[in-house]
Order: sequence, then C-alpha cells, then structure tokens
Amino acid sequence: MSQKSKARSPAPPAAGSLKNPADLVARLELLLPERVLLIDSPRELAALVENARARDKTTRETSGDAIRSVKEKFDAILVWREDRSGSRSIFESAVGGLEPGGVLWVVTAMKKVRGPKTPAVHRLELSDLVKGFGKNGLANDREVRVSGWNVAYRFVGSGSTLKS
Repeated sequence: MSQKSKARSPAPPAAGSLKNPADLVARLELLLPERVLLIDSPRELAALVENARARDKTTRETSGDAIRSVKEKFDAILVWREDRSGSRSIFESAVGGLEPGGVLWVVTAMKKVRGPKTPAVHRLELSDLVKGFGKNGLANDREVRVSGWNVAYRFVGSGSTLKS
C-alpha cells in the first residue's frame, strides 16, 4: 500500500529530464524492497517509483524538513540532495531509518555540469558522502546516472544481502 507524507517541499529545481525513465526504477533497484522512502525527490521520479512498484509494497515520500517525523524503518531510502547546506541532519535521519541490510541512494548534482541552481562549489560530492557514511559502516558500491545533471550513489552496509 502506498503512503505519502503530507509535508513536502517543492521539487528540486535541477531535476532535469530523467535518463531512461522506463528502466530507472529497476536500475536503482527500488522495485523489490518492501518499504521505500523518498526524501526530497522530484515529483517526476516519485511518480515513476510509485507506479513501477507493486501496490502491496510501501512507497513513502517526505521532505528533508519533515524527515524527523518519519519513525518507520525502510529497506531502501533515496535522498535527492544537491547542496551541502543542511544535508548532515537529513543524512543522519536517513541512515537512522534504514533497516539492517538496507540500501541508501543519494542523488546529487554532478560537479562539472551547468544547469543545477546549486553552484558547483556548494554541491555534495562523492568524497563528502563516502566520508560521512563511512562513519556509519556504509560504503559506496555503485552509481546510476539519473539525469543529464544528476547521479545516484548507492551505499550499503557490510551486512547487506542485496546484490548489484
């Protein structure tokens, strides 16, 4: 059953057009997990995920501002975040909401592209994410191009049973 959080910030301005939308949800491996949480994802991506997943599986959306009100645990969490500012508390809450063996996807703007509103100097980079999530025992093991401007990085714990 699909659930939506009422608190939602506007869609990120740099969503761009999604790359290969027909199979994007499968490439992000969001079809099989029982419970998926989408944080600050653009409406276009949220609709793709919700429509691709089976109706008996939970798909929940929330904003970064409302993440602390989400008390459930999830098998997969996707966070759309381009700017470093305010990202630490969102990521801490996201990691805290992961089931053991769950996966965390972080979609961020690529460094050397023009288009996103976030200036390149303020964008999150893979090195920032690796350093921050490494403290929680999560490691980056793959990436997926989401749009012409954005890439998703997957982080898994050492006990994860999901395959890439």
